[in-house]
Amino acid sequence: MQKTHVHSGIIVLFALAACFIILAAQAQDNIPNPSTEATEETIIEEATSQAYPVVEGAIGPTIYADNINPLTGLLVDNIAQLNRRPIIVKISNSPAIVRPQAGLNAADLVFEHYTEVGITRFSAIFYTNAPQRVGSIRSARLIDTELMPMYQGLLAFAGASIGVDKRIYGSETIIENLCRNRDDIEQCRVEADAIGPAGLVPPSDFVNRAYKGVLYGAPYFYRDETIPVPHNLFVNLEALWQLADADGNGERPNLSGMAFHETPQGTASGSGLYAQVRYRTTLVEWHYDPETARYYRTTDGQRHFDANSEEQISASNVVIVYAGHFLTDIIESQYQDTIHWSAQITIWPQGDAIILRDGLRYEGRWLRPTRPDLMTFETVDGDIIYLRPGNTWFQLVPTPDQMNPDVEWVIVE
Repeated sequence: MQKTHVHSGIIVLFALAACFIILAAQAQDNIPNPSTEATEETIIEEATSQAYPVVEGAIGPTIYADNINPLTGLLVDNIAQLNRRPIIVKISNSPAIVRPQAGLNAADLVFEHYTEVGITRFSAIFYTNAPQRVGSIRSARLIDTELMPMYQGLLAFAGASIGVDKRIYGSETIIENLCRNRDDIEQCRVEADAIGPAGLVPPSDFVNRAYKGVLYGAPYFYRDETIPVPHNLFVNLEALWQLADADGNGERPNLSGMAFHETPQGTASGSGLYAQVRYRTTLVEWHYDPETARYYRTTDGQRHFDANSEEQISASNVVIVYAGHFLTDIIESQYQDTIHWSAQITIWPQGDAIILRDGLRYEGRWLRPTRPDLMTFETVDGDIIYLRPGNTWFQLVPTPDQMNPDVEWVIVE
């Protein structure tokens, strides 16, 4: 299949470039830069976990049987399902018309995160299941530039802002495309460079594994004409895996890091039967059912369903991840004089976490010492926290000092 040019659909408001320079500089001052403030050496020194003792019946965090999915701790029916890269799929959660989304219950892992304007979006990670309808698909965010090296995956997304596109494809590719049809090439390049991040941005280490939906037709990405644009783009994961294999992106990655046990280990911090996570425009609740040993999701007071299975969204584990949220110089949207900046969610090198499993609550910290590492979880005493085998939902929230208590909070009971 022939692809159109990487950025043929981008529309740039060059007339606002000078304004962007000033506002971008103000926003960029807020974010810690991992490449300058925290080198790999210092990150490892600050957040290196101990060698964990061997626990009978444990799965991971470093050793898994050949037929065990390292993202869930579950046996797979066909070991070939593990001989491919996970797919990180960007799934919309706003407006409410996108619910029920298709395929969320088939994901091994789901990260819910802020985009901007207080709304949330999902980065759903599929490894063993291959639904032919997943979505609706929306644009990528900076969080995906961290998840991609963690899971060494494929990125399925509709598109991205110019700034996020620069982080994925490199600034030279983006600027070349933006200025392709301009007569004043040099002036165009100056204006395009002013749109953050400014300066030379190298291509990401996963640029060849980024599959932008607006560039592909069926059978990979397709639109459901019964649903309004832009909420009608879906992806066929089986077809995308076949395409990735043809592109030379079918290797099995090392996904060690997560740890599982059928029974809770250690001493719980308290009850974990119910969790409420309040985002600025979304109220998420998880209710534990002891009969199924699963947590069931409601969103804004309504049971949240999967359109494919017509079952309520559920998880074996719910992990609340506190991470710094910092505005960057990347513009995600702009209306008149109001600019919404992209947020960098700093899931490095460590932070506080609450892990819910089997109706119990474990409080501790998450660790991600280096860029390729998956998150691991420890108690405050440094003991590993084991997840229940099965799927996991991660609720990414700002640190308590960053939250507005009138519209943001976490309650666990």
